[in-house]
Amino acid sequence: MIHSTIGLIHTIFAIISLITGTYVILTTKGTKTHVNVGYIYVVSMLIMNLTGFGIYHLFGGFGIFHIMILISLFALVCGMYPALYRKKVKNWYIQHLKVMSWSIVGLYAAFVSEMSARIVPAPYGIWFLGFGTAVVCISGSILIKRKIKKELNLRYS
Repeated sequence: MIHSTIGLIHTIFAIISLITGTYVILTTKGTKTHVNVGYIYVVSMLIMNLTGFGIYHLFGGFGIFHIMILISLFALVCGMYPALYRKKVKNWYIQHLKVMSWSIVGLYAAFVSEMSARIVPAPYGIWFLGFGTAVVCISGSILIKRKIKKELNLRYS
């Protein structure tokens, strides 16, 4: 199902992003490993997004996927800024945690959308896409709120 070299690169970095993003979410924050794997996640996401932009320009016009790529890039910048400039950002850790968590939720939502579009036959694929993406986003929202509440309780108790 990969139709070009750019599509292959996109897929490889999407898989790397899924693996590293999952690792960062599930492991202890602030460790040297967290930071290093986090940087791999960010670089992988940048490459995945840039190749995604290239794919959509090669095989179609401007559409919803372009918008989602721009949102993803915006989340990466807004998520990394607090960590890189922590002395300038109040509650940098919470801001970093929140935005980077949404970056990963968006990645999982994109994965569900892509798989729904490729695996489930029309006209049912669109229903799986919408339902699956909604489940990922709602679950992500609940988990992010719980994590932030836990982190705030740890920091201020």
